[in-house]
Amino acid sequence: MIVWAAIAPHGGLVFEQPEGPTRKGMEELGRRLVQADVEAVIVVTPHGTHIDGHFGVVRAATLSEHVSQFATGEPLYAGPGAPELADACVRQLQADGLPALGLTFGTTVAGASEMPIDWGAGIPLTFLRAPAVVVTPCRALSNEHHVRAGASLARATGERRVAFIASADHGHGHAADGPYGFSEHSKPYDEEIQRLVRANRLDELVGRDTSFAYDAKADSFWQLLMLHGAIGGGFEPELLSYEAPTYFGMLTAAYTRKGPVPAASGV
Repeated sequence: MIVWAAIAPHGGLVFEQPEGPTRKGMEELGRRLVQADVEAVIVVTPHGTHIDGHFGVVRAATLSEHVSQFATGEPLYAGPGAPELADACVRQLQADGLPALGLTFGTTVAGASEMPIDWGAGIPLTFLRAPAVVVTPCRALSNEHHVRAGASLARATGERRVAFIASADHGHGHAADGPYGFSEHSKPYDEEIQRLVRANRLDELVGRDTSFAYDAKADSFWQLLMLHGAIGGGFEPELLSYEAPTYFGMLTAAYTRKGPVPAASGV
């Protein structure tokens, strides 16, 4: 079951600005993850291994963040995967009629596979440490497909205590000197996402055309659809921080399950 959820950014500024609101928000998310007493996390990242026409689910037993233009130095994340949960995710997605494939690296045996992961997974996992299943959305599929995929991933957890993490940065056109140039749509996009989080209305994204995200140069839209599918209306949100200190927007938010959360089994 999904017992806790979050929206977490993946910009390297979280390390470069240790006193900034995003870093403090990530540290608070880390504390709340510990309090939720989870067995594993499902992290949905826009920067992972993309498969044409399919959702991708990493089945590897070990995850290691690789150096890239957006994550060039320490700390780079390394930690355990959750192969059994990943297998359950693939089976459930496929059983629900959604195109999905499992992924390993170097070997077909998940227990012997170490998957190189991207900054979109590695940066959140640096703060939200737990055995992880890394999932990539598929922008070729519809909004409804992404909502259904989130619901499938939630069903796949069974009795496990799992957190669902939407790794998401928002508009990437806040500054003319940024790598994507200026977009007049980035600020309104970010403001709308903040409104939807505060009002607990991620469902309003389902009817939006994807141009809403593309025009804003945002990479968060698809993960937020999956988050909505995974938690529905059963969680209360708290927006912990938002800032756009450079060319892209970063937001941290925690979603707490409504009503009593079942106690951990101890197994």
